[in-house]
Amino acid sequence: MQLGYTMMTEQAGPKDLVAHVVGAQEVGFDVAVSSDHFFPWLDEMGHSPHAWTVLGAAAQATSRIPLMTYVTCPTLRYNPAVVAQKAATLQILSDGRFTPGLGSGENLNEHVVGPGGRRRTRCSAGSGSAGRSTPSCPGRRRSTRPASSSVRRTSPRTFRVATTSTR
Repeated sequence: MQLGYTMMTEQAGPKDLVAHVVGAQEVGFDVAVSSDHFFPWLDEMGHSPHAWTVLGAAAQATSRIPLMTYVTCPTLRYNPAVVAQKAATLQILSDGRFTPGLGSGENLNEHVVGPGGRRRTRCSAGSGSAGRSTPSCPGRRRSTRPASSSVRRTSPRTFRVATTSTR
């Protein structure tokens, strides 16, 4: 039988969580997992520290106990590429002791991204007519030519990214 310790980010602050996982390693727990929610279950619980930051600190404070997220949602709150980058970084910091635990997310804790967790996309004209339709903007053609980008200020608080063809 294996025993695991769960760093409940909904119930303790980041420094306490790191101290708890150090203690879990000292008494022989087999694995330490961290919840990954933006909000705690109840308002009375306070806040939820960023799980990946806590895991990075835990990786540096421990030497043997395997670490894992429990569970990160790579579609609702995080871009999958960002999750992959964080997982690779933690794998290095922990000397190979990290395993990403992935899930579908829960609106109760993840509603910061909006109703139903749907990301909003904006379709706009301008990238040319060569290429194929983009999945997020039906009927819009994506250029197959390389593009360059520039950022220009359009008002005191707004910036616009302009993409132009290099051809």
